[in-house]
Amino acid sequence: MTTASLLRTAMALGAVGLLVLTGCNGGAAPVGGAAPSAPLSLLDRAPVASEAEIAASPTAAAIRERGQLLIGGELDLPLMSQRNPITGETVGFDATLGKLLAKYLIGEPNLKVVRSISETREAVLQTGTVDAVISTYTITPERARKISFAGPYLVSGQAIATLSTENRISTPADLAGKKVVAVSGTTSVDAIKRSAPGVQLTTFGAATECIQALEAGSAVAYVHDMTLLAGTAQLNDKIQIVSEPFTDESYGIGIRHGDESFKEFVNDWLVKIQQSGLWGENWTETLGQVVPGDPPKPPPIGSVPGS
Repeated sequence: MTTASLLRTAMALGAVGLLVLTGCNGGAAPVGGAAPSAPLSLLDRAPVASEAEIAASPTAAAIRERGQLLIGGELDLPLMSQRNPITGETVGFDATLGKLLAKYLIGEPNLKVVRSISETREAVLQTGTVDAVISTYTITPERARKISFAGPYLVSGQAIATLSTENRISTPADLAGKKVVAVSGTTSVDAIKRSAPGVQLTTFGAATECIQALEAGSAVAYVHDMTLLAGTAQLNDKIQIVSEPFTDESYGIGIRHGDESFKEFVNDWLVKIQQSGLWGENWTETLGQVVPGDPPKPPPIGSVPGS
């Protein structure tokens, strides 16, 4: 089953509670011995590139020398990349991928997330502000003319969200002539224009602005990627997902255009975390909180045009 088809099942979920697993022995140490040590975390078990692997990529070597990975990403996308206002830590599927890549490059998950919205992702790569972008970045041939993509690492698709009081919309065709919001610079814009001719589309620079417009009644629907809508609906009971994904889109890791050695380095790392099970564990700890069942099979590296 593909990632996109698994994500479709998230629509059938109501409010999804997070399960907290607790031990049954109350934390008591076994008689005659020390308490068992805590299991190693996903990051503790993550691989580190060898000196030879680092030397094969000038970009990787520069990052290891610097001691910090600079990642372009979002800070307000539940389940994907969201900053905890108390701890300052960025968590979610994409955020964890960034930490895993930093561990592979440097030996520890030392990274800085530079906020990069959809409209600025190409620019921060082209100017060298960041080393890579991991931010629900759909691979397209047009984008691949400006930057390079490693991956893909996840497949999702566009879907429709409305207020929970709305019951007249269930397909893109239902949006024709209606006021709809989307994030500017995303593939959502072209997808909804193709699927709902005559739609009255307004775009905003961030997902939070789209949600605010929907809640204010400025639009009847919000079109975005299912992975992002699933996180929004989990945290906001005013929002519901009303359609299945009506596109299939593959996420890639953006890097500077033409940096083939670093692209190969990142692709080799993706294969390692997939084969070791770390990719699946990341899914379970993030998107798996709202999507039932086992983790999907990761998409094959280089399997879409532009990758």
